Amino acid sequence: MTSLGTGMARGRCWLRGHPFAFDGALAAVVLVSMVAGSFADPHGGPGRAAFGERAPSPLGVVLMVLAAAALVGRRRAPLPVLGFTAAATVAQLVTGDRPVPVTTAAVIALYTVASRTDRPTAWRVGLLTMAVLTAAAMLFGPAPWYSQENFGVFAWSGMAAAAGDAVRSRRAFVDAIRERAERAERTREEEARRRVAEERLRIARDLHDVVAHHIALVNVQAGVAAHVMDRRPDQAKEALAHVRQASRSALDELRATVGLLRQSGDPEAPTEPAPGLGVLDELLNTFRRAGLPVELARTDQGLRLPAAVDLAAYRIVQEALTNVRKHAGPAARAEVSVVRAGRTIEVTVLDDGSPKAPPRAPAAARDSTPKAPPGTPAAARDGGGHGLLGMRERVAALGGSLATGPRYGGGFRVQAILPVTDTAAPGDP
Repeated sequence: MTSLGTGMARGRCWLRGHPFAFDGALAAVVLVSMVAGSFADPHGGPGRAAFGERAPSPLGVVLMVLAAAALVGRRRAPLPVLGFTAAATVAQLVTGDRPVPVTTAAVIALYTVASRTDRPTAWRVGLLTMAVLTAAAMLFGPAPWYSQENFGVFAWSGMAAAAGDAVRSRRAFVDAIRERAERAERTREEEARRRVAEERLRIARDLHDVVAHHIALVNVQAGVAAHVMDRRPDQAKEALAHVRQASRSALDELRATVGLLRQSGDPEAPTEPAPGLGVLDELLNTFRRAGLPVELARTDQGLRLPAAVDLAAYRIVQEALTNVRKHAGPAARAEVSVVRAGRTIEVTVLDDGSPKAPPRAPAAARDSTPKAPPGTPAAARDGGGHGLLGMRERVAALGGSLATGPRYGGGFRVQAILPVTDTAAPGDP
């Protein structure tokens, strides 16, 4: 049974790939059936049909051959083939030749028209063909107009039109289902690509924050070690210890970030949680050990932040202090405040601009090269570097706002306002 079904499926596939071969075989079968029907007399005997008691005329044979041959092109030109076979049927009836079943070719041509055109065209052509063939059979046929043979022409042509329309409707329905499925598949693929792009952007931001922060610390401490190596070796050793610790932290965070990209079958990834404000003190201690005095003021104890907001606040503080360490000068001081205000949390990083250091450009210029002159307006200096750009993208993705600019009297300010969508700590209203 399985082999039979496989053979039939292969046969259908072959016929779909060779439509003219199928139409040629169909034309041969129709010709054989018409010739056999021309030798049969349905009224040859009492209660039975007689075969071989009559023979088709030469004109009938020619009409049968021509009508059957026309069926070979029924797919390429359905309407002309229908017109030709219908004309052959009418010609046979008008000439008064003995009835030959040329109507069979016209019925098949009518089915092809109904199955390959739209519904209005199919029904108009079908009604016209039914009317012409039935009227010709009633007016010119050898049988009385009320005979069942004449009504048989009407019934067969009507069923051919209805069957062709049903096949066309089913084919259109299947095509619509297939198109919807393909559209849904394309939509899923586009959504997957969009999510992959967003995830890549988020990971790129994390990698930038991690590398920029730790590499800046390593650069500063390495410079200190090189400067005091000969005169104060103890301080040089301490600076090199900070370099080692900062590089280890960078590697750990890089390993944790890259671990997010691993598949289920890859080696086990680190399970440490993403950094957040809960480890803010440790972050500030790394800057203090690097020589940047940092003061902290916060009123967010006990506040449970969404993971994305918590990570964004941590990265903003990290990037802002890194910019202070790189650009504000060796005597700069920084202040960090984390304050809850209603349904938002405000993260602010201030620095005094290092009065002993030469004038410096605002943060937008700190992250870019070349640096803008001190007198340049803040709006014109904003937009350089990847650090501030990453901050803005993080805040915008969460629906918050970021304000950066120089402070009155010197220094710079970075303030981010992030929405808090999670629940607060017990006891909060």
